[in-house]
Amino acid sequence: MNKELSTVLPVAPTRGRLRPLGLDEVRITGGFWAGRRHVNATVSLDHCRDWMERVGWTGNFRAAVEGRTQHERRGREFADSDVYKLLEAMSWETGHDVDPALSEAIAAAQEPDGYLNTAYGRPGQQPRYSDLAWGHELYCYGHLIQAGVAQARARGEGELTKTARRAADHVCARFGARGNQGVCGHPEIETALVELARLTGEQRYLDQAALFIDRRGQGTLGDGEFGRAYHQDDMPVRKASVLRGHAVRALYLAAGAVDVAVETGDEDLLAAVVRQWETTVARRTYLTGGMGSHHRDESFGDDFVLPPDRAYSETCAGVASVMLSWRLLLATGEPRFADLAERTLFNVVATSPAEDGRSFFYSNTLHRRRRGTVPAADVQIPRAESSLRAPWFAVSCCPTNVARTLALLPGYLATTDDHGLQLHQYADAEITTGGIALRIRTDYPSDGRVTVRVARSPDHPWTLSLRIPAWAEGATAWLVDPDGGRRAVAPGTAEVTRVFRPGDETVLELPVRPRWLGADPRVDAIRGTAAVQRGPLVYCAESVDLPHGHEVDAVRVDPSARPEGRADGSVVVAGEIGAPADRPWPYPPYDAPPTAGDRTGIVLVPYHSWANRGPSTMRVWLPTVDSAP
Repeated sequence: MNKELSTVLPVAPTRGRLRPLGLDEVRITGGFWAGRRHVNATVSLDHCRDWMERVGWTGNFRAAVEGRTQHERRGREFADSDVYKLLEAMSWETGHDVDPALSEAIAAAQEPDGYLNTAYGRPGQQPRYSDLAWGHELYCYGHLIQAGVAQARARGEGELTKTARRAADHVCARFGARGNQGVCGHPEIETALVELARLTGEQRYLDQAALFIDRRGQGTLGDGEFGRAYHQDDMPVRKASVLRGHAVRALYLAAGAVDVAVETGDEDLLAAVVRQWETTVARRTYLTGGMGSHHRDESFGDDFVLPPDRAYSETCAGVASVMLSWRLLLATGEPRFADLAERTLFNVVATSPAEDGRSFFYSNTLHRRRRGTVPAADVQIPRAESSLRAPWFAVSCCPTNVARTLALLPGYLATTDDHGLQLHQYADAEITTGGIALRIRTDYPSDGRVTVRVARSPDHPWTLSLRIPAWAEGATAWLVDPDGGRRAVAPGTAEVTRVFRPGDETVLELPVRPRWLGADPRVDAIRGTAAVQRGPLVYCAESVDLPHGHEVDAVRVDPSARPEGRADGSVVVAGEIGAPADRPWPYPPYDAPPTAGDRTGIVLVPYHSWANRGPSTMRVWLPTVDSAP
């Protein structure tokens, strides 16, 4: 529909196939995401702020103003960025107070030329930009700028926005065409600069973002401990065929490249990112949508190297993947990008926070072999060493990233174009935009029925488009139009075009039922196993649901028997429970008869819910009854 863009937009491209809706146009009113957003708004945001005050990260800005950073600065070199992400989340979250004192402290710590970082440039610290590979100065600016944009769009321009603009002006002056030719070891500033250009109309911010994209891959960051690919500095963005290196860095860089490509009309650059996304999804992505299979360097592995028990699948990589998918969806209109965003939101982003919103997973394994230990509630722990969700980490990028994602989540639900309105993610919601008002009723993903009721409509035809998820392939989805016509619809997009009247209802019936999934045989680590998915939700076995104190490694399942969904959201599958007999040598003849277990029904639960009932072992990919030697 022809309309001006909302001002409350996390991402506001000036061109592209689809136009996003703002947080003032979409309201999630119930169901799965409403519950999680409520906990985020009422618990997690304050939890993050309290922890940052406790460990001194917010105090770093006051220490900088008072000249105390040499001895009193706390946290890693990138701790400033987590403060900025929290402020961004607070700006997007309606009704949550944004701490003005903290914004004023940040502004006071800024140098006259716009430089702002509490870890560098002051007495007793390393000089500015002396370690672009690892210093994260530009990365921190990126999150500062995004927080400033969020404040301007959601609440009106304030001190944080002014601080962000001064920092961006400093970056353009220092790293422009005739300045420092380096790039940051951690991409992030690129997409932030583009968004600031969209907010202000200032071309120099877009030009600087494009410079950073084109400079990447020239080897300016050096080989380093993990090689140039770790920083995506091994080849230019336009020449790469797959995402590689540190997963979060790679995904943030790709998101920034899409932003630059869209604003400059660079079809070749956009095509390069689409190509990388396609290969990464086909060869380097977990069933959950998680990305990153190496713990040592938090990176993508080679093609099909996806061991479930060593999955790193960092929560921040999940957030970055959703950011990239959303930008590609807006640019191209292709529903496959919304498919991956949905998978990642339900099975990575929703998995990280505990049900009470006070602890988080940093990494998201698909197989826990040993029962974890509950971390102390008042101790921050190393990021990857927690076997269960932890209240805070020495590197706490993930809690604040989840917080800002849940705060802006309504903006991922729908878009418009010149022909009508498109629904990409399903939630109980209200949408009001451009003369259209919709009321969406659904208990998705527990139930596949989505009812879209028109409350207000223009007096001319327009098209309502609904995404039919890729997970519905092989089953039948149905669309019922306002006249009662019923037709089968295939994965992709279903459309209803008409003059809608108030009270008209369109009903989508998605085949939300549990089904078995296998894996590409090139994924060596999961041969001989099967997994269950119900709608967009991946399921797992958890030891708390097994009899006789068994652990999940005693489970073998029978995929020839149909899984049965239960009213409480769990799934029961047929299988056996019983550990193989101990042997003096663990490699019997291939044709040795399998060890029989006790035939039983095995309860599976949604993966996002695991570890909320105390320490447990857990497994997504389950060995089959005919796979044991």
